[in-house]
Amino acid sequence: MRRRTRAAITAAAALLAATALPGAATAAASTTGSTAGSTATGTGATADAAARVPWSVRHGSASASGERWVETSVAGIFHTLVIRGELTGSGSGCHSLWIRYTYDLAPAPPRKYAEVCGSDSTPVALRHQYRPTTSGYLTVCRGTDDTEDCAAWQSITWWPVSGG
Repeated sequence: MRRRTRAAITAAAALLAATALPGAATAAASTTGSTAGSTATGTGATADAAARVPWSVRHGSASASGERWVETSVAGIFHTLVIRGELTGSGSGCHSLWIRYTYDLAPAPPRKYAEVCGSDSTPVALRHQYRPTTSGYLTVCRGTDDTEDCAAWQSITWWPVSGG
């Protein structure tokens, strides 16, 4: 019975990897015993370094950039969007990094994740549960209170055919 259950989980993971998300192929390979990809510390998830996608946005005297990827659980069922980078200001005034998600066509309000004032910088490091029906966008805004004066929203859930 365990052998059939494990085989079913492996088959399901392979099916998800083939059809659902970038980076999921690494999880399917890990399920079948391969060691391709790197394991995220303490999460039991895997991420393929080739599936990392750079992101960047600039507004006024501030810019933010980094990498994003999807980590998939060993079973291939649960996905986490990982965003790493830095928000940097190079002038006067304050700037902030905002992210908004849409779940199954229902938009959530934007949320501020980082802010800098003057010529400062701060790391951007976040993880978010991710499903194929989740869309995410980020931007840099002047000020720290709202999204009234911002750069164009950049997609963080669009995956190019090649990793760059």
